[in-house]
Amino acid sequence: MWGLGRVCRWALVALTLTAGFAGLGPAVAAESVVTDIRVAERAGATRVVFELTRKVAFSAFTLGNPARVVIDLPEVGWRLPARPLPGATGVFEKLRYGLYKPGNSRVVLDIRTPAAITQAFILEPQGGKGFRVVIDLTPTTPEAFLRNAGKAPVRVTASRPSPPSPPAPPALVATSPKKKMVLVKGPNPVAVPVAAPATLTATVTALGPKASRSGLQPPRQQATPFRLAPRKPEPKHRDKKHVVVLDPGHGGADPGTIGISGIYEKHLTLSMARVLKKRLERTGRFKVLLTRDRDIFIRLRDRVQMARDAKAELFISIHANSVGNKKIKGSAVYTLSEKASDSEAQELAEKENKADLIAGIDLTYETPEVTSILIDLAQRESMNQSARFAAALVKELRRTTKVLRNSHRFAGFAVLKAPDVPSVLFEMGFLSNPSDERALRSRKYRARLAAATPLVGDPVFNPLG
Repeated sequence: MWGLGRVCRWALVALTLTAGFAGLGPAVAAESVVTDIRVAERAGATRVVFELTRKVAFSAFTLGNPARVVIDLPEVGWRLPARPLPGATGVFEKLRYGLYKPGNSRVVLDIRTPAAITQAFILEPQGGKGFRVVIDLTPTTPEAFLRNAGKAPVRVTASRPSPPSPPAPPALVATSPKKKMVLVKGPNPVAVPVAAPATLTATVTALGPKASRSGLQPPRQQATPFRLAPRKPEPKHRDKKHVVVLDPGHGGADPGTIGISGIYEKHLTLSMARVLKKRLERTGRFKVLLTRDRDIFIRLRDRVQMARDAKAELFISIHANSVGNKKIKGSAVYTLSEKASDSEAQELAEKENKADLIAGIDLTYETPEVTSILIDLAQRESMNQSARFAAALVKELRRTTKVLRNSHRFAGFAVLKAPDVPSVLFEMGFLSNPSDERALRSRKYRARLAAATPLVGDPVFNPLG
């Protein structure tokens, strides 16, 4: 494929030039800002409190496998105190937060034991504190948890002026007089509004961003299975710019790996993608699109579909790794295969494929992936091209930085499963390794990677052979 050869050649050059990261873009203004998160245990219940500058409505629901509590808010800002997030308390284990889609921020609470939402309410400012979103969780049986997991969420829109009184907590106000009120049982029974199922589903369904400043239109949520049928070959135009899609891994409520200094993988991958995009576009040969261009969550299958809809000639998913052994360091390139090349590749693929779960998506009723697509001729050809590009990329990386011993690896990454777009997953290094993490953030390291500049302008270089 002549066009893909040039795409890969220039993408390879840019990758060797730009392994550092740039500053993040301006934050989107939000009407309300979360200023604190507190977790405490009392009277057998675990209370999670979010303090905000302005009142917001919210929804809360539970999901299983693994057990999670999901809280959906309007798009809010985050200005938390300079201290670690709350640690394990009561049924609560840890939390993640971020932009789930335009207009919708999401918090995902991992819970240590099955729990039920027994109270959900909003408190008005009092005693120097701002508006507070309050969720009370109490232990329940695994059977009861699974029966309620994934059901219509509790939606709260009205606030009450003072802390709840245990003998008789006031009932919450429904969003509409016609909404049904149900009693949530627990130590402190409380009436909460439940909207019609269709309304609630629309509230929490991941529709994906309606539009992105990167120029990509994510597919609609209704198309849940991968659309894997190969597309017809596009007619070749000599002067047409080649389309490259860069995929900054993770984002929003899914932070990815957290480095030893506290840096988030999602910020590194986005910064790397922005720099690489500029480098490629400066050549005048490419149209470069990002699957996300801000800190927002994008489903794995939506990332794949974006590349296909854009008729991309190359897809590069950018990540940073982490393992328990802090001595392991170096970059690597992964391509798709039914059988993992080693146990580490298999473990990494399993971790990356859980990104949708991490962001609070219910995958219980998702259509299984059709593994037979891997033997389709179009898939095989794309896999071969991906492997050739990966081998060439590894060769150049060896000249400028340390790479893993088995630097070209294979595993079943969901994000690489477009049947007609050559795709690779580039792991820049290990955020669990002190020197790798420091290198990924340093100008000196980027200068070392720029050692591949002699490749620029070589008209015969073709990484696909």
